Amino acid sequence: MLSAPYRALSVGLVALVMLVAFEAMAVATAMPVVARELGGMSLYNLAFSATLAASVIATVLGGRWSDVRGPMRPIAVGVVAFVAGLLIAGLAPTMEVLVAGRFVQGLGAGLIQVSLYVLVARVFPGAMHPKVFALFSAAWVVPSMIGPAIAGFVVENVDWRWIFLGVSALVVPSALLLWRGTSGRTGEQTDAPPAPGLGRKLVWAGLT
Repeated sequence: MLSAPYRALSVGLVALVMLVAFEAMAVATAMPVVARELGGMSLYNLAFSATLAASVIATVLGGRWSDVRGPMRPIAVGVVAFVAGLLIAGLAPTMEVLVAGRFVQGLGAGLIQVSLYVLVARVFPGAMHPKVFALFSAAWVVPSMIGPAIAGFVVENVDWRWIFLGVSALVVPSALLLWRGTSGRTGEQTDAPPAPGLGRKLVWAGLT
């Protein structure tokens, strides 16, 4: 998995998953301060539910899109949406704008996650799938352990806005690393539609 043909791709995949996971964990720590500063305690819950709803919608649409067009386009759109949502939230002057940013962020996260699973199924040999998916799981566990502590430090010593802006700065190089890992592969592996219904099966597995 870390052999030369898969190294950049593997690191890019895991980095993207970890950043999506970190943001999910870190925001929970920072949100009380965010809501108080922006005077939007009444919208506190919506800042989370908007992201969750958008993620579910994008996961369903991304699974279908990956089935029809392959995973690379949904990943690209997901990365753009995720970064845009982070920037909107990080620069938000009001709680309403932050909620809108969180919604866009959720769309990006949903597209990224389901499309990455399809990409793994397309590019990695079947024998490597369990190892890659185990890394995906670890990429969620690690942020759950360190994310709140890092977020607390940033909020207290820097500014809560960097919970969003800092992650946005890391998503782009991670995505570029992923594209570097796929650039030497044939269109059949990355851009062509995967096995019929694979994206929908992954969506169903994730939702159940």
